[in-house]
Amino acid sequence: MNVLGFNATHDAGCVLLRDGAVALALEEERFSRRKHHYGFPARSLRVAVDVQGLGFADVDAAAFYWNPYRGLLRFGWHFLRSLPRSLAYLRMQPGIFWDFVRMEGRLRREFGFRGRFRFVDHHLAHAASAFYPSVFERAAILTVDGTGEWTTTWLGVGEGTRLVALRALGYPHSLGKLYEAITQFLGFRVNGGEGKVMGLAPYGEPRFHREFARLLRPAADGFFRLDMRYFRYQHGHPIRYSRALTALLGPPRPPESEILDRHRDVAATLQAVVEERMLALADTLRRLAGSDRLCLAGGVALNCVANGRLLRESGFREIFVQPAAHDAGAGFGAALVVAAEAGDEVRRPMRHAALGLEHDAAACRRALEEAGLEVLRPADLAGAVADLLARGRIVGWFQGRAEYGPRALGSRSILADPRRAEMKDVLNAKVKRREPFRPFAPAVLHEAAGEFFAGLGGAVESPFMLLAFPVVKAKRPVVPAITHVDGSARVQTVRAEVQPLFHALIAAFARRTGVPVLLNTSFNRRGEPIVERPAEAIDVYLGSEMDALALGPYLVRKNGTDA
Repeated sequence: MNVLGFNATHDAGCVLLRDGAVALALEEERFSRRKHHYGFPARSLRVAVDVQGLGFADVDAAAFYWNPYRGLLRFGWHFLRSLPRSLAYLRMQPGIFWDFVRMEGRLRREFGFRGRFRFVDHHLAHAASAFYPSVFERAAILTVDGTGEWTTTWLGVGEGTRLVALRALGYPHSLGKLYEAITQFLGFRVNGGEGKVMGLAPYGEPRFHREFARLLRPAADGFFRLDMRYFRYQHGHPIRYSRALTALLGPPRPPESEILDRHRDVAATLQAVVEERMLALADTLRRLAGSDRLCLAGGVALNCVANGRLLRESGFREIFVQPAAHDAGAGFGAALVVAAEAGDEVRRPMRHAALGLEHDAAACRRALEEAGLEVLRPADLAGAVADLLARGRIVGWFQGRAEYGPRALGSRSILADPRRAEMKDVLNAKVKRREPFRPFAPAVLHEAAGEFFAGLGGAVESPFMLLAFPVVKAKRPVVPAITHVDGSARVQTVRAEVQPLFHALIAAFARRTGVPVLLNTSFNRRGEPIVERPAEAIDVYLGSEMDALALGPYLVRKNGTDA
């Protein structure tokens, strides 16, 4: 079967499965150039079908990541119960349920789709996206996000192709919504700024535990309850928190204003509280599921610091988080649910995230020539780039198929030398043009990971940069640019058999420096999605203080960059 799965709110995108295997996984932001694109993923859908040489008449089934009928029933009840405050929903999201109901009609009218259409419950889609691509025959599944139709937290178990719900927590009690509210309170954008709060947290002290104890009350079953007096999201208000929260924590930070110690401490406390709740949920789930393997999904599963603590402290022996654990991956899960029901083989381990589009050498050369850049094709691209990196140069790396998910994993990356302490500030100020507290991640050879990162090595790996590990103390002075202020790093492990060119590059750098690690960050500027086309990579390269660009087999350098 050919099955399309998609989502159409924030982080919109789609996945095309062919006989249960991922043919393409695309995010709409890469085409619209609007980060965290909100809305119907028309470009992604067309590209996914066209690139595979299909028409929409060839698509057997389509799956949407949300069930509007369940959602309308539950939220209708909540809307009526919360009147008149819930009238804010009408100002914030007019017609969203109706838009969802119309998804099928839109596919049929505008695209010529004639197959079967299915609405898949949101957390079931998350669960499928977490479990089916894992290597586990049986595993506990935890999905945590803002909200689905009504569920915010889902505990279940997967075995073979069966997904069984064990317990669930309903709206408005939500770790995702709590994180959103505090993200907004701290002056960052909801559905985008949460990662900034995670990065800011280690700079503060979690001294607001007493105040947060009033916001969130733990329950004996591992769940929790929020005191809704401190929030407004449950009424559909665009400001997620109430005046009671500002009375408790102080005035909110205006966006782009100075970050004070109080803001750092609020971020630190939020992160600590979320980690504690995730550990409590995992403890409950491990006892219910009777498994020492865990699969995670939902927006909160992008919190690599919490994931790292789960691996070290929850009692689960192995943890799997797929690279698009947030809503972009829920369309993937929805497609997997439909394909599994049809009997397709969906238990296919996900070894890498290079599931997007590829631009061949001819396209790369054409883009370089159109930009008026000299085209050079070194015989040993990995060696030539490793030479530049070892001399402190910053290199854009555009190779193979694009990564699926929000984090660059060696296909659309900006790379630098992790040994240079100043590199973090240089990259933030002159290339990424973002907040100076933002950390950078390491990419490390899988076979050398344990030497630099405590808890890694052997069977434990982190191919999708979704687990944080402590940097070995003796190695922190060696790789200061990727060591966060708390001594941790969000690690990507790289295997030769999975990413041969990227592995060859890191290995070449190691031969020159003795360090099998590169600083790796996403190929984009602040506020922009990761680059999709060669022309966009060239634009970022020319518009920043990047020194060189490896675009496919070609390498270009700016004047003054030594050969």
